Amino acid sequence: MQGVFPDYPAPVIRNTDAGTEMVTMRWGMPPPPRTGGPPVTNIRNTSSPHWRGWLKPEDRCLVPANSFAEYAPALNPDTKKKDVVWFALSESRPLFAFAGIWTTFNGDRGTKSKPIPGPPQVYGFLTTAPNAVVEPIHPKAMPVILTTDEERDVWLRADEALEIVARGSSKEDIAATVQ
Repeated sequence: MQGVFPDYPAPVIRNTDAGTEMVTMRWGMPPPPRTGGPPVTNIRNTSSPHWRGWLKPEDRCLVPANSFAEYAPALNPDTKKKDVVWFALSESRPLFAFAGIWTTFNGDRGTKSKPIPGPPQVYGFLTTAPNAVVEPIHPKAMPVILTTDEERDVWLRADEALEIVARGSSKEDIAATVQ
């Protein structure tokens, strides 16, 4: 594929009872009900009740990629347009994966003039704070990039392993639990 764009199909790897499978899904998760709007391609706030339900292993996916792009923050003085800046692990653009989530969208996709009958399977990928390379171009966020088999396996299969281990309201309470 030359590129993947919002609401276009792309390959995604997801869990099944028999292991993993590669399927084609459309890029863009359902937006939070109160906000409405277009499909959400990048999920930043995973603590939101809207997204938490899709963070279980059965709803996780990997989005294969070899690069990604962001628009430069300023106009190019020669073209008077923002340049597209491409990021990859190296010049040879080796394969990696974005950490993603997926669901079946109950409805149609596409435009009003060219609807695509549903229900389609859709995905979005998680974002995190930008690293030192991405931050000057896109200071808000960057995709969560998984580069090793272990990282990809942990994302697809690991249970949510957090639990409350202490409570307190003062520095002394917190310090006592850390020791």
